[in-house]
Amino acid sequence: MPVAAVDYKTLDVLPLNVKAVSVAKGVTIPWAIEPLSNGDLLITERSGTLYLLPKNSSTLTKLSGLPLIDANGQGGLLDLALHSGSDDSQWLYITYSSTQGAKSGSNTALMRAKLSDDRTELLSTQLLYKGEHNSTKGQHYGSRIVFDNQGYVYFSIGDRGSRDKNPQDLTRDGGKIYRLHADGRIPKDNPFVNQKSVKHAIWSYGHRNPQGMWFDNQNNILWSHEHGPRGGDELNIIKAGANYGWPVVSYGVNYSGTSFTDIQEKDGMQSPVLHWTPSIAPSDMLLVSSDKYPQLKGKLLLSSMKFSFLSALEISNKGVSKQYKVLEGIGRVRSLAQGSDGYIYLGIDGQGIKRLEPEQ
Repeated sequence: MPVAAVDYKTLDVLPLNVKAVSVAKGVTIPWAIEPLSNGDLLITERSGTLYLLPKNSSTLTKLSGLPLIDANGQGGLLDLALHSGSDDSQWLYITYSSTQGAKSGSNTALMRAKLSDDRTELLSTQLLYKGEHNSTKGQHYGSRIVFDNQGYVYFSIGDRGSRDKNPQDLTRDGGKIYRLHADGRIPKDNPFVNQKSVKHAIWSYGHRNPQGMWFDNQNNILWSHEHGPRGGDELNIIKAGANYGWPVVSYGVNYSGTSFTDIQEKDGMQSPVLHWTPSIAPSDMLLVSSDKYPQLKGKLLLSSMKFSFLSALEISNKGVSKQYKVLEGIGRVRSLAQGSDGYIYLGIDGQGIKRLEPEQ
């Protein structure tokens, strides 16, 4: 059985003696923050701009070389992830909404590129995957990117607002988590590669809108959380070939309050390890390893955009044992990152980038 979260108002508070210091303004919806080894930060603005924030600077520099991006509704320039290949060359992976394809509208794409030496331009850009079945709907693009300890890349595409069409259909993109080789090739051991007509990049399906992922290298576990409708936000342990049930099973209801399913569990469909009802609108996810925050070290952070707090989870390879509320009122946190300096950085809608600095 999944662990049902108590109402967010009654969650235990984990006190932190920190202050949130503004390090950059001018980013309205900071979808992703990717730290560089020298202390610089790369930041995506969902409307379609990739920024470099140099260490010890508050001045944002725009990078050139991005493809055409459809900044539509919840779509735009989305996640970032750095990864070094087998030849030690470093690539920047990016998800974004792309209009490529036969039909009007757009869908989520995954690309990679290299940074120029002065970090002002994307070079050697490669499109690795583009979701088919474009839609003019503006919701549920996903998307997050993570790598496992074998170098496979995983990324998510939401159901694109086609609840009853995409998530349960393996021939269609949308409502899925995908797995590829770092260069975009489809792994031969993906769960559906031997089935005709299906999308062979699919790793799991039956998702609504996954916007947080983290790979536990120690235990070889992929974690993901996703938005439910009105209720039923989920935290899942992702397994190869598993069906996570959307929209056949759910703990939520329509935004109007009406029901679309009366089933919360079903054989053959994976139940969440934790669900939030009412919804908290989770965004990014981060495992804290820094010594700068003793109370948070080893805990999994995710943010509630709806109620403006961070959730700190105590986890094991079986699930969640405890949940705390942290920094209530901090704002609508869209993105999380732990920099090479050990500090935690927050991308907050309408506020820009902030750094959590422990107070003495």
